[in-house]
Parts: sequence; C-alpha cells; structure tokens
Amino acid sequence: MDTQSRSGEAGPVPFRSSRFFCVGSKWYFTTREGFDSGPFASRERAETGLRRFLHVVRLLPEDQQLH
Repeated sequence: MDTQSRSGEAGPVPFRSSRFFCVGSKWYFTTREGFDSGPFASRERAETGLRRFLHVVRLLPEDQQLH
C-alpha cells in the first residue's frame, strides 16, 4: 500500500492499493473506473500495459477522458 502524500495533497494520506494483481500465474491491472485489463505474462508486462493505457487516455479530448 502507498502511504506517501502525492504532490498537491494535504491532510492524511487516503487508503491506496496496488493497481496490479495476479490470478494464477497471470497479471492484470485495474483502473479507477473499475476496468480490469489482462492477462499479462508478468507484472512488468502489466505495468507496460498500464503505461500504454494511460498514454492513450491522455491523448483523448478532455471531454472524452475517463475520470
């Protein structure tokens, strides 16, 4: 669990959990919107998949971005 404050945050650190999880030997990532993506062969590949997902979301026009 991440227990550090993020830039711009004030007050107590809210509960956070990892975006990555493993089922059997396959890895997945989850988004704030509740979307699970996978399976990936390793956590490293799941991390790459999340980075790609976030890159695509940032390219969307602001009115179409996921919140």
